[in-house]
Parts: sequence; structure tokens; C-alpha cells
Amino acid sequence: MPPLPRGLPVVDHHCHLSPSGEGVGAARRFRAAGGTHLFLATQNYSGRLPSSVDAYADQFETTLELARRVREEAGVVVYPVIAPYPVDLVEAVARLGAEAAVRLQRSALDVAGKLVRERRAVALGEVGRPHFAVAPEVERVAEEVLQYAFEVARDVHCPAVVHCGDLDPAGYRELAELARRAGLPSTKVVKHYARARRTSVERAGVVPSYLARRDLVREVEKDAPPWFLETDYLDDPRRPGAVLDLETVPRRAISAVTRDPAAAQHLWVPFVESVEQVYGWRPEVDGGDTP
Repeated sequence: MPPLPRGLPVVDHHCHLSPSGEGVGAARRFRAAGGTHLFLATQNYSGRLPSSVDAYADQFETTLELARRVREEAGVVVYPVIAPYPVDLVEAVARLGAEAAVRLQRSALDVAGKLVRERRAVALGEVGRPHFAVAPEVERVAEEVLQYAFEVARDVHCPAVVHCGDLDPAGYRELAELARRAGLPSTKVVKHYARARRTSVERAGVVPSYLARRDLVREVEKDAPPWFLETDYLDDPRRPGAVLDLETVPRRAISAVTRDPAAAQHLWVPFVESVEQVYGWRPEVDGGDTP
């Protein structure tokens, strides 16, 4: 197995870990496979809809505590990404009513923005829309909340990581326009769980975080930055094997170098150059990078 280039970080741009799942153990496996940096997205850890701002604040603190433990116990650099999950709106609208649901998500986004401003988190995410058909009322409030999320991201100068269905070029343009209206550059909008390659023109500035499937990695590996690779690892004991395992990104990196040693130069794009362009700092393998 050929070594990866000296000094190259190996970055999974989007994953989840849970105190009730494998947690730090998964991060140790990631490290053993050659991974160095994780973008850790928050999630609902209780299985119940957060019904207050305090409940969301507790969720975010759980994510930050997981990040601390992964750094200290697994030796992996972790960048927390936090926001109220947009799919929560489906149940929240039914239980609380549309306007109360919007107020709750806006307040939770304010909390997330404060944590970014304090440099405890690096981005707002996942924000966006349900990835399945919902009632028109839910569609309306999801757009309202997404617009507000972009405004918060603008104010705290961070990227917004978007959860939504698959996007065609028109969908990317629409997302870029929504960000523009909020005053957020489209280059600060990341389309999480991108499953199809799009050219830079087709993306209208929006940055794809590609699911690290073997075929898709081969298709995009020579593209210019910015773009990322992710597993969207769920760490959910109820759904073993869902999406991709946390070892996938380092395995894909090693596979690329095994297939073609010259391909090593292209790995700097998703792991270093894209992080610099979108987030503003350079990942370092010694953990010395400072968001």
C-alpha cells in the first residue's frame, strides 16, 4: 500500500457521531485508516423533536463535547458544524404551528451563530429543506428559515452547509440566488450529500460536498477546487451500514494513489485547497490549523 504524500491531511467534510453510537471509537477507526480531520455535523441525539431553544442549545453542546473527546481521545482534528435540522420543521409545524416553528428555528440559528462567532463551531449546518415531498405550508416555512440561516451565516462570516434533495443546474442556480438575496456569497454555500458531478458553471458558485462513492470520486478527482468529499456517516445503531462508513474517505485517498501515484497531487484539492477557499484556513496534519 503506497503512503499518502507527506503532509497531506485527509478530510471527511461531513459526518455524524453520537454518544449512543460508536462515537469516539469510529473516529479512532478513521484515524487508523489514515484520516486526520473531520467536519462533525450536529444531530438530534434524543430521538425527540427539540421543542425549545434550550433543547437545541443542549444538542449543540453535545456535539461540541463529542468534538472535544474526539480531539483528545482519537487525535483527530474536528470542526463542529451546527444548526437546527431543517427536517425538524415537518413535525414542528404539525405540533407547534407554522409561525411558532419558524420562531424556534430562527432562535436556534441565533444560538448556532453565536457559537460560530465564539469560534466554537465553524459553519451553520445542516440548514435547508426536507429532502422529500412535504405540505406547501412546510415548504414555505422551510424557505423562510433557509433565508434566515443564510443571513446568520452572512453576519457571522461562515459557510452554510445545505441539506436538500439532489440538485440539477437550475437547482444550484436557485440556491445561489437565494444566498445572493441574503448577502451571502454562493462560494460560502456548501451542498452537502452531492451525488452527481457538476461543472463549476453548472454550480453557480455553490460548493459540492460529494458523497465519497468510488465511481464518483474517480469522476471528480481532477476537478478544480472547491469541492469536498464526505461520508455522511450516521453512527446510528438502528441503521447499521447506512450511507458510508467513516473509514471510506481515507480508503478512497489510498486507492487513488495505488491506482495512479500521480493522482496524489489531486488530493490536495478536496483536503486542503477547498478548505482554504471556503473556510479560510489551511488544514495541517499536526493539528496546528486554527479556524
